[in-house]
Amino acid sequence: MKRKALLAGIGLMSACVGILAQRPVDVQIPTNPDFTVPVGPGAPKRAPAKAQPTQAAPAPIRTSLTLAQVEGMWRAARTPDDFKSVGSAFETLLKSDPSNANYRVRYATLLFERFNAPDAESLYQEALKLDPKNAQAYLGLAEIYAEGFDELGTQSAQAALGIDPKLYHAHEILARIALEDNDLKKAAEAADAALAINPDALEAIAIHATIDLLQDKSPDAWVSKIGNRGDGYADIARALVINRRYDDGIIYYRKAIAAKPDLWSAHSQLGVSLMRFGQNDEARKELELAYNNGYRDAATPNTLKLLDTYKDYDTFTWPSAAAPVGILKLDKKESAALRPYFEAEMKRAMATYEKKYGYKMTKPVQMEVYRQEGDFAVRVMGLPGVGLLGVTFDTVVAMDGPSSRAKQEGYHWASVLWHELSHVYTIAMTNERVPRWFTEGVAVHEEAATTPDWGDRLNPPILTAIREKKLLPIAQMDRGFVHPTYPEQVIVSYFQAGKICDFIVKRWGDQKLVDMIHAFSDANITTVDVIRQQLKIEPEQFDKDFLADLNEQAGKTVGSFEAWTKQLRDLNQAIKEDKAPADLLQKARELEDMYPEYVEAGNAYVMAANACLKTGNKACAMAEYAKYSRIGGRDLDAMEKYAALLAEAGNKKDAAAALGRMIYVFPLDAGLHEKLGNLDLETGNNADAVREFQVLVALNTGDKAGSHYNLAKAYKAEGQTDKAREEAITALEVAPEYRPAQKLLLEVSGDGK
Repeated sequence: MKRKALLAGIGLMSACVGILAQRPVDVQIPTNPDFTVPVGPGAPKRAPAKAQPTQAAPAPIRTSLTLAQVEGMWRAARTPDDFKSVGSAFETLLKSDPSNANYRVRYATLLFERFNAPDAESLYQEALKLDPKNAQAYLGLAEIYAEGFDELGTQSAQAALGIDPKLYHAHEILARIALEDNDLKKAAEAADAALAINPDALEAIAIHATIDLLQDKSPDAWVSKIGNRGDGYADIARALVINRRYDDGIIYYRKAIAAKPDLWSAHSQLGVSLMRFGQNDEARKELELAYNNGYRDAATPNTLKLLDTYKDYDTFTWPSAAAPVGILKLDKKESAALRPYFEAEMKRAMATYEKKYGYKMTKPVQMEVYRQEGDFAVRVMGLPGVGLLGVTFDTVVAMDGPSSRAKQEGYHWASVLWHELSHVYTIAMTNERVPRWFTEGVAVHEEAATTPDWGDRLNPPILTAIREKKLLPIAQMDRGFVHPTYPEQVIVSYFQAGKICDFIVKRWGDQKLVDMIHAFSDANITTVDVIRQQLKIEPEQFDKDFLADLNEQAGKTVGSFEAWTKQLRDLNQAIKEDKAPADLLQKARELEDMYPEYVEAGNAYVMAANACLKTGNKACAMAEYAKYSRIGGRDLDAMEKYAALLAEAGNKKDAAAALGRMIYVFPLDAGLHEKLGNLDLETGNNADAVREFQVLVALNTGDKAGSHYNLAKAYKAEGQTDKAREEAITALEVAPEYRPAQKLLLEVSGDGK
């Protein structure tokens, strides 16, 4: 949900507040309308605070309630109905004194505690309009934004401290944010600032314990100060999970529950964590315990709902069910169609990484492919990142399946699969110690290292970031993944990390990436240490050399981006005006030269091919489509036209290869499988033809008889006459008068000529 932040200036903090007031906010807390937890009468959703026409203020109502009484009700509340009553009481207080900012702050705190961050945010903002120096309102906003991994968390916490320097919890929030950024020094300093104000500040103590754990040091000195306070152990567990120390996170959630059995949030998070590792029975038990005791945040009911869907998944293991090295989970509605491709790519990726990294997995690797994007979103709920396509939990990978994305997005599922499996190896090889930027960079590098046309291209937001010099120095790379300071920074950070790894391989060789992976297994080593130790270069010089290399690759495109944008508009206008094909082709090729990596909608390559076809120059069109395909174009219509031109020219193997690329984007397109299967038959690639027509049958298209007949042809060509006979009979059962199937049946039964 996006809403404008309405925060007033407060003296020296006015610059910070100005940033807050201008930026649309998107608190990343997924919700499910099936599980809305109402608070207050009728659970009304508050509209964002905004300027209203001048009108008379509503008359206050009389009430005998006091804030102290409502706070007492809140402390005693245990069930959802109890909290609804507290919400109703706060609504009464607000009506009795609409100008009371503190009522709004406390009500907002209740709403946030009861999983309604958007309305809490609005109330905090309203409180700041009434009282611009309300430090507690800023503190509340800091909590909301920090939970959503939003940069405004830092700014709001600093605003709170600017008003009240004794607000130790604001320092704790800053420490938490620094810890998420893997800036352990800054996290420790912020935690120390909190402890200087309150020596018993629980989260600050937990942060110091976490820092020790992340550095493989004993946390006992800090843990002893937590004692039997379960929330402190839960704070440690959450920080460990954010840092991908999932096993350790589970240990500390268990400690939290042992210290405080009614800490339902810890039960919920333990359940979510266990589910990520496939321990579904215990996960359900913990989640139901939390839910039945009134803890109903978005994650708890949604994860329970997701667990209910697991009965709808098929599970495939290899080499045997007893000791699998690979486990693949696919939705039953799609498993027959997707399994041939996902299983093959999973095996190929694992074999490649085992050889490349010199590391053999000791535990099974599980791949979960989600048919619905919402299910995948629940799986990764509460983790940093924007627009995630896949996520790795140790040796368990969850990813969006092809059906979860709109066809026009050109979602390359195989690229995501290889990306995530790279994480499995780098995380295992470093015992979960690898920094976020490096494991992401290696994974992005591996996408294109596998096949050059895979991976993501240089897109306009990245070009803008390069031009505006927004790339981070290598020592600060983690920050761009967790707490972005501008909307596209996560995407830019993935690109930059991948290009850094490309640069390392280009200058120092493939083995150097492997050496760096091993170096990061030391929990006490930093990115700066590894750059100096492994590359024998200072970080500042590395940044300089990397940017120079990037400029060689992208500088021309960056410099001509504005001109490219204008000329692209001009070309589209020329096409509308039906200008001469030769002129269109020339303009399109100029655009290709200015921005060669642009292969998205409205790209110059397809427009150039269309101009060629207008004059009947098929060789010219094929050359344009070839460039488009080589760079990574993913428009199915364009690639089918390219394949048809190749086949017509007698290049049927190249035509099959062109269509084969599209399986990695559109594996559920029946027409694609039929075209590819027929090309495979024509080129003698009979085994692949069998696979394509098996998938066509599994897709259960309208032409069932034709699908079974095609499969029968492929089996016959492959020499499997018994199976060919079965498929021909099946085709005739669907359409008894289908003459091609009748003829084929005679041939494979020994009666045909």
